[in-house]
Amino acid sequence: MIAIINAELVMIDHLIPDAVIFIEDGKIAGYGEMRNTSIPKDCEIIDAEGLYVGPGLVDIHCHAGDGVRFEEEDPIRAAKAHIKTGTTSVLATLGARLQKNQYFDACERIRQAMKQPEGENIAGIYSEGPYLNPQYGSLSHLNPWREGVKSEDYETIISASADLVRVWALAPEREGILSFVQAAKKANPEVKFAVGHSEASPEQIEALIPYGLCIGVHHTNATGDLPKYRECRGVCVDETVNYNDNIYAELISDSFGVHVAPYMQRLIRKIKGDKKIILITDQTAHNIKNPEGYEHITDLNFTYTADGEVDISGSKLTLNQACRNYMKHTGASIVDAFRVASYNPAKVVGLTDRGEIREGLRADLIITDQKMNVRTVILNGKVVC
Repeated sequence: MIAIINAELVMIDHLIPDAVIFIEDGKIAGYGEMRNTSIPKDCEIIDAEGLYVGPGLVDIHCHAGDGVRFEEEDPIRAAKAHIKTGTTSVLATLGARLQKNQYFDACERIRQAMKQPEGENIAGIYSEGPYLNPQYGSLSHLNPWREGVKSEDYETIISASADLVRVWALAPEREGILSFVQAAKKANPEVKFAVGHSEASPEQIEALIPYGLCIGVHHTNATGDLPKYRECRGVCVDETVNYNDNIYAELISDSFGVHVAPYMQRLIRKIKGDKKIILITDQTAHNIKNPEGYEHITDLNFTYTADGEVDISGSKLTLNQACRNYMKHTGASIVDAFRVASYNPAKVVGLTDRGEIREGLRADLIITDQKMNVRTVILNGKVVC
């Protein structure tokens, strides 16, 4: 048994100061205030030295790590980079530009990585595509899925990935999308859907909620507008995500609020509340030099558009950095930050055995200071860094 002592335990909605938490057989075996808890003599002791102990972070939307992509290069290398900064669960995210054979290869590569001890923090796949609206998002000109939603395409993709994909991101306005949704749901009744890279109407989005649409992809990024009259704002994806209480909003909270302005983050938090926000990194792997005016920013990624212009394309964030930025931009507490970066994402994608400090759950834990600088990472009850 392991006992982490002198800890500030981060629970879902409060702190337990001067606490101890016990780990046995890879699970949380108990916890409480030190003054009221006896520690067995044979325990291995880890002294948190007054730092915070919270659940491991869960990044459900992440394309890359350490400069390599999950889908095409080295999933284990990417996963190992994130474990060092406290992400004990990550969904390897696939992009919409993959051809069918590349999709099959990526799924098999990730499946094999998940079987290795060093890939233990890969918890499945988040498929950002294939059926997005090709008008929206970086590298949209490379989207090979413009021709329509065809059963001969998606049936083979679903069959090759149903055991891995936890989230399908899609554009509800695509003609024939319901047939894809129904097929994906039949193959995996627990799978979730996310609306993104889209200009769908509220009615089109809400029609898919009964099938499991419950996430807004990188909220306020790469979505359209549907104005009906000149100088009148339209109602589209972002408004629908804000309005529906059962849809979670993903947020990319970078250091300078480029993806989502700090004021917008505060507005979203006011509307959705910490119970319906999910922090993501949307980390990508590009080697494009920052454009003029962005030289000082270190947590963004850029790429080229079809016209050769430089455009923002995901981030270089780690999830602990996103937590720090979220606290800075919105005034959230460390309790709130853990909720939106651990409990909420774990819950929405069905990882019900982790994401909070509760007896019997997996002992995925991190020890961190008040600025989310991670000192120790425990994965499935074992100290890994």
